[in-house]
Amino acid sequence: MNFIQSVCKGLLVALIYHMGFLSMAQETKTIKLLDKDNAMPIVGATFEYGQQNGTTDENGNFQFAYNEGGTLYLSHINYGKWALNNDAVLKMIREKVLYQQSITVNLYPVTVIALRPNEKPADKVKLDYQEQLAHDGASVLNQNPALNSIRKGGNYGFDPVFRGFKYDQLNIVLNGAQGATAACPNRMDPPTSQMAPNMLDRIEVLKGPHALRFGTGFGATINFIPTKLRFTEEDALYGRVSSGYEGNGTVLRNEGKLGFSGENHDIALFGSWSQGNDYTSGNGQVVAADFNRGSFGTNLGFNISDDHQLRLSAIYNIARDADFPALPMDLRTDDTWLFNAKHDVTFENRSLSSWNTTVFASFVDHLMDNLLKPLDPRMLNAETNATTYNYGGRTEGIWDFEKSNLFAGADFRREGAEGTRVREFLMGPNAGRTFEDNAWQDGFITKSSVFAEYHFKPKNIQFVFSTRLEVNSANTNDPADEFAQVNGDAQITQFNPSFSLGATTTIGKDLVMGLWLGRAQRSAGLTERFINYFPVGQDPFELLGNPQLDPEVNNQLDLSFQWTGTHSNLGVDLFAGYLQDFISSFIDSELSPRLPNSPGVRKFVNIEDAFKTGIEINWKQQLLVGLQHQVGMAYTYAQDLERDEPLPEIAPLDFRYVLIGDYFDGKLKPELTFRHVLRQSRISTEFGETETPSFSLLNVQLAYQLTKATRLTAGVNNIFDDNYYEHLNRSVRGNNIPIFAPGRNAFASLNFVF
Repeated sequence: MNFIQSVCKGLLVALIYHMGFLSMAQETKTIKLLDKDNAMPIVGATFEYGQQNGTTDENGNFQFAYNEGGTLYLSHINYGKWALNNDAVLKMIREKVLYQQSITVNLYPVTVIALRPNEKPADKVKLDYQEQLAHDGASVLNQNPALNSIRKGGNYGFDPVFRGFKYDQLNIVLNGAQGATAACPNRMDPPTSQMAPNMLDRIEVLKGPHALRFGTGFGATINFIPTKLRFTEEDALYGRVSSGYEGNGTVLRNEGKLGFSGENHDIALFGSWSQGNDYTSGNGQVVAADFNRGSFGTNLGFNISDDHQLRLSAIYNIARDADFPALPMDLRTDDTWLFNAKHDVTFENRSLSSWNTTVFASFVDHLMDNLLKPLDPRMLNAETNATTYNYGGRTEGIWDFEKSNLFAGADFRREGAEGTRVREFLMGPNAGRTFEDNAWQDGFITKSSVFAEYHFKPKNIQFVFSTRLEVNSANTNDPADEFAQVNGDAQITQFNPSFSLGATTTIGKDLVMGLWLGRAQRSAGLTERFINYFPVGQDPFELLGNPQLDPEVNNQLDLSFQWTGTHSNLGVDLFAGYLQDFISSFIDSELSPRLPNSPGVRKFVNIEDAFKTGIEINWKQQLLVGLQHQVGMAYTYAQDLERDEPLPEIAPLDFRYVLIGDYFDGKLKPELTFRHVLRQSRISTEFGETETPSFSLLNVQLAYQLTKATRLTAGVNNIFDDNYYEHLNRSVRGNNIPIFAPGRNAFASLNFVF
């Protein structure tokens, strides 16, 4: 009897279990397909699931019945083709939503730096939260060998350089539209310093003068993408808290996020605070590196209706008492506000599929002085209080056709700067006297542009044509007499056409090749036009702006190869650029400097032509026993053809090797990083550069997932305590000693998500 009861019980359980699966299979599931960047519906995507097929509606919804073990195939011209296995389908059913990244960015020669995974406790944490804790956006960029930074301080204000392009040659934007203008004449506060990493999802580096939708990417466009909006059927609370510590320099970092989501709203609050002291280099030298940095902000998302979405954001950045040993002054206070509003609308059953509009404004208030610098003798006290503004708007429509897409729109931006340097002489013939210097002359630049980008895919080749037409106007509201005597009228209007033509094709099953030809034209920036006798270059000469500079032109070719195998991925990018009317500077012996210890004055000028070429290689491969390794390498060759010498501030060949482990179902992740940088002997004697020795570094870290929501990371950078400095590091003011990098540095961080 017991045997019969057991058999009957087993059959009953099996029947119930089977009926459960049958019920799940027969039940119709509704899934919402959304864009990963803005959470807008993806309309017109097709799917195939066994014998089922269909198309997403105007709300991005599609319906199907679960098929155990089946694979779901989806396709959209803007998002490509992708497939979900059974586990991914079950996860999608549980969450009732599927996010997909547009492939538009992948058509270009591009580097994508991800900052964090999907922040849900049920998901494994796969990426290093050290990037979230960073207080400077440029420090995150430096993990890529092709991106370097000009460093004038030990821990703050890193100014990115890509392929030798820098400053206004790089188009740096937040979410494709917003910019920030450095108020410090010496760029203690470059635009990247205002991009708080803990508020970002990823950084896209669009290489070359090819991506023209977001501005004139003369050398590259660096697009900082904020975290995507998240909407939930039921009201939910989510967030995270992270804290980290570095022993060398006693650097303490903290950041957090708190969010409230629902069907029609997503309200997120962010905050971070970092501070540090002087650090020690490999030879025991103490490097001035004090800083205090905070970022606070909010992202607000609202689904106004099924096809209208509004996103609002406000960020407040503060910096206090940051040391800049390579400059005559230190940062005393920096207060920055960034405001942004974006509206998205989608359309049903029309070629015009969506339209988005963004308005933004950024304001920087910056004070620097030399009052805490150890000067002996102290000849004078000096301070500069400067402010900048950067505001505008952007509007763009997207048209989807059967085999093509069109992106077209217009944008406007106005930026300006003003500031006065006050010099109080304590010694010498001018003792007791005070002088005021008009740094920016209240200069301003307005840019009005229209742009278009057309994608056409007749067969297995995808063509992309981009163009931007810009009217650039500039003037000063408070011209200085000494500036006007040299340059005359500061008002000028220039027309800048830029265009690019590219094609990508798949060769066989594994190789994708891209060829890009671009011509970008850029007018001079605020510093190049209006700076008024300030030492803002890589040598101590004072620089004088030139409002009559011709626009510089970059004619560039990019060739890219992307090979994807079963366990390996190899990417190779080659480029060559011929630069016309390149903006540089010459020493003008007829001009007298304003500071008595200055060796002379440089004036911004156009040089006839210059040349750049280089290569970037990235290789990833899965190994045995849970290991994978990555190899990265970048090299740029740049020549001033007029002076017949190398262009200044070009980083040497940089090689990276990373070995990563993945154990205990992703809970334990050891990582070993080796970096070797070659000697830089190609230097510019015109700008007083000196050769930089080679160096090698070894870093190690270990990350462990304590719980589903808690992760601990610890490691040591520069294990062998090497004494080194980057080629782009400026020298300490007054003694020509470079700013050495930190020596051995132990660190740890703890992260909690909910």
